[in-house]
Amino acid sequence: MERSELTRLLASEDEATAGARDALVHGGEYVIWHEAADTRSLTRAYDRRLRHTRRTGQETLGLERTVQILGGHGQPVRLGQVNSPDSSWAFMLFLAEDGRKLIACTGVKRQAR
Repeated sequence: MERSELTRLLASEDEATAGARDALVHGGEYVIWHEAADTRSLTRAYDRRLRHTRRTGQETLGLERTVQILGGHGQPVRLGQVNSPDSSWAFMLFLAEDGRKLIACTGVKRQAR
């Protein structure tokens, strides 16, 4: 997927999507995987991640909303990732199976190493 097309898909103004778009526009690296993933398993995985980040205090954007959206989506999704240029944030993208629509987006602030 071309950077310009992905930027267009990230038109929502929610905080996570805006952060992903900003990272992409400013040169962040990205990848979109071609295989579709089952939303049931993704919902379980990201619900566990939500509980973990709450316990540890790790900063996230849109994670609770993403879990809710995935839980009600019921269709396979394609995954993507955008990293901020300074690698301080990673944004996970959940796209429609055909890649033409953004379903949800979440961001996680990476722990300093």
